Amino acid sequence: MRSRMSRLGVLVLLASMLAVPARPAAAAPARYEAENATISQGVVESNHTGYSGTGFVNGDNLAGSYVQWTINAPTAGTATLALRYANGTTANRPSDIAVNGSVVAAARAFDPTGSWSTWATVTLTAQVNAGANTIRATSATAGGNPNWDYLDADVRSDDFTDYQAETATISQGVVESNHAGYTGSGFVNYDNVTGSYVEFSVSAAAAGAQSLTFRYANGTTTDRPMAITVNGVTVATGHSFPGTGAWTTWNEISVNAPLNAGANAVRATATTADGGPNLDRLRVSGPGDTEKPTSPGQPTCSGISSNALTLDWPPSTDNIGVVAYDIYHQGQQIATATAPPYRLTGLNPNFSYQLSVFARDASANVSLSSPEANCRTLPAPADDPPSQPGQPTVSGVQPTSATVTWGASTDDNGVRAYLVRDNATNAVLATVTGTPPATTASVPFECAHTYQVRVVARDTAGQLSTPSAPSASFTTGSCGTVPQSPTSVAGGWDVPWDISWAPDGSYALVTERDTFKVFKITPSGTKTQVGTVPNVQTTGGEGGLMGLDFSPTWNGTTDQEVFFMHTASEGNRVARMNFNGTALSGYAVVLQGIDKNRYHNGGRIRFGPDGYLYVTTGDAQESGNAPDLGSLNGKILRITRTGAAAPGNPFGTRVYSYGHRNPQGLAWDSAGRLWSSELGNSSRDELNLIQPGKNYGWPTCEGTCSTSGMTNPKYTWSVSEASPSGIAIVNNTIFMAALRGQRLWRIVLNGENVSTVNSYFNGTYGRLRAVEKVPGAGAIWFGSTNSDNNGDGSADTIRRSTIQ
Repeated sequence: MRSRMSRLGVLVLLASMLAVPARPAAAAPARYEAENATISQGVVESNHTGYSGTGFVNGDNLAGSYVQWTINAPTAGTATLALRYANGTTANRPSDIAVNGSVVAAARAFDPTGSWSTWATVTLTAQVNAGANTIRATSATAGGNPNWDYLDADVRSDDFTDYQAETATISQGVVESNHAGYTGSGFVNYDNVTGSYVEFSVSAAAAGAQSLTFRYANGTTTDRPMAITVNGVTVATGHSFPGTGAWTTWNEISVNAPLNAGANAVRATATTADGGPNLDRLRVSGPGDTEKPTSPGQPTCSGISSNALTLDWPPSTDNIGVVAYDIYHQGQQIATATAPPYRLTGLNPNFSYQLSVFARDASANVSLSSPEANCRTLPAPADDPPSQPGQPTVSGVQPTSATVTWGASTDDNGVRAYLVRDNATNAVLATVTGTPPATTASVPFECAHTYQVRVVARDTAGQLSTPSAPSASFTTGSCGTVPQSPTSVAGGWDVPWDISWAPDGSYALVTERDTFKVFKITPSGTKTQVGTVPNVQTTGGEGGLMGLDFSPTWNGTTDQEVFFMHTASEGNRVARMNFNGTALSGYAVVLQGIDKNRYHNGGRIRFGPDGYLYVTTGDAQESGNAPDLGSLNGKILRITRTGAAAPGNPFGTRVYSYGHRNPQGLAWDSAGRLWSSELGNSSRDELNLIQPGKNYGWPTCEGTCSTSGMTNPKYTWSVSEASPSGIAIVNNTIFMAALRGQRLWRIVLNGENVSTVNSYFNGTYGRLRAVEKVPGAGAIWFGSTNSDNNGDGSADTIRRSTIQ
């Protein structure tokens, strides 16, 4: 029998910053082998390796040959259909895909896969009926169909929408997973007090009465009644939730209630001192509102001053109405407006802002980005700068840090920040902000280095004081795994996004985000273009050609597979090409269905020690995607080479971890633990230890928080000193590239925790993005990214640093 002491006070656990419609609980798709389907003009064969089941279907080389599967759908709804195929020719073999006799994808491309034993997956969605449905793939040309291996079908109902309790707002309760049989990632265990509650943010496509079905378990013999309210109005008082016989036995209780079109708040509140039952989910009859607003029009700036401007834009439209517009500078949200125009205040003087607008409706559906507006604030008016700060003193000197203290500065409009600078290089080592900012800080330093530091004050107008007198000289202690002064490997790059070494370590491949080109580069710096990835599009922000990785068994002959993540017309996708050591060829889609936007596209892919492909996906600037297990966005995915869910994944789907905003770095330590860097919004960037099935908090948490069910990062930084991208691990020390922070962070690991943190090359090479360990050596390669739209436009360089 469950028993827990009541907590004092009310602990409100916000599991979502936005009211977002949740998708039905994710389940593994049903697989239908081609050899068991209806075949017209084709035969079952098994002479090419790599198929599943007992064989595959080789269709006759003529138009009209087909394979027809019969799938069973538990309910009418939207089906995700994944067709696994091989095409060993050099020509596309298009196929007409029909559902129940109606073509849903005419002449869908099934591109060459490089060989008949190389299999790829093409994914599409279609409406299906409850019960039996036919899926027919008919060859559209005289070349016939590709070889068919299987069809995976994942059906999501349009007749109801599920909302998981663990992602709702919780007062006096905790998220747990110690009783089997729940859906999603856990359930809510109410505190044994009157008034404890779970509140769901529910979306409805139209106003009207709907059925609210609560799935719960009550392992006691005592009824645990609850009051059900909708938008603050009680629809059921003391509704019975009787015992279910065990905490692993789940029953359902339904209540009918009127819902508004758009967002609704459904609250289930315990009415006795025993608290509520364990609550798994709420199922709402009828479809939720999932229609996105149209994109806002071109923003324009007017009324520009040194610290403010007016932003205007043509408004969006939506089926239930736009309720807000989120305004971004680059990838960071800086304001929310109810309607255009909007006055942005508190801006930096003489600063170029890259502004885009996103519309949001009452169900928290977010539009694609508006076009971008580039607007520069005016220089600050003549004003007295802050007074000179007092001479700093340094104490508590450690190998990687020390405490710096200085005398406060004064200013007629207020000091906004202090910059702690290296007296020798003028590099900013730390920025201290606040109202007013503190006059002491723990500052990271390089190991075995002699320093003097100065402090500069900055006021609200962005004016800088005269630097303080330098501190006394001090020297930090020695430590291991330190990056040495780098040497240039090769220059002339245009946003080198990722680096992947061939398994034999003789050379690496490098992607360029905005040119879509792929280059081969040797350790001596010889640089050769080996191809261009087709079907890539930019987003005018962070999208384009991003991550790549070799197949772990690549040898250039029997295994030529190289994998890429890139932005395409429909979203972000994982694709595969062949590489023989000299040139790229072929192209096949491995995974689609990942939303894109101007920013927050993730993009890193890496094969893990287990042989499966790990994929980082951003939330596509729709934060509700991150906690939604039915979305591929805001996740770290774990998939097979064909794009299917890898065996052993925590939810039986492609999702490995969730609650991510924009993860970009992936690396494993010597114990096989997975670490990931993640860009925050305006507060904290994160380094996370990734464990299967864990929720990493976004959008409820940015950085560390105390919310039940959320996994905290192992270390955080302010966004100004990090904005992390790639990571690499050498001797259990992480080296993390910083974009906005313009430095290389050194993070020493101690098992599952972080030991010490300091940084190198502060401001020396500008924005850093890609970083990768050199095979067989204690060294890293790292690349700058100054030629991107946030940099100074200079060509980029890849450098090598020995770690010792």
